[in-house]
Amino acid sequence: MRLLKCGRATDTVTLDPLQFKRAETRSCAFQYRGAQCGLGTRVRTIYKICPASAWREAERHGVFRGSADDLRDGFIHFSTAAQVEGTARKHFAGQTGLLLIAIDADGLGDALRWEVSRGGELFPHLYGELDLSHVTAVQDMRARADGSHDIPELAP
Repeated sequence: MRLLKCGRATDTVTLDPLQFKRAETRSCAFQYRGAQCGLGTRVRTIYKICPASAWREAERHGVFRGSADDLRDGFIHFSTAAQVEGTARKHFAGQTGLLLIAIDADGLGDALRWEVSRGGELFPHLYGELDLSHVTAVQDMRARADGSHDIPELAP
């Protein structure tokens, strides 16, 4: 295993040697709490695809605790703007009634971690509940006839 380090000693991501090679050659490496680190650019907004019914429940409680998959994995899965389409295709194909939630990544603090996931990419994971005060936008994701979704224009 090799650690990618950013500004402070606690800003690390663990990668196996093969994953590190892939990460080294991409234009985006690791961002920590919005700071630019490694080869990456600042990520200020992250996204959650969520069934509207689950999101309405979160709005009633003022906090989003995660989907069944999130609860199983022990963290809330998010995507960057560049990852949303792939996440929708892989995990939400054919589903209707979805919302795309935009979250201010800077406000999540140390509970937000960037970890290797699909295809060796780094994905944002929140270890804790999402306080809705960090939500910056909620948009509909319309399903197409072929099972894909219309992805609105996203902020990086």
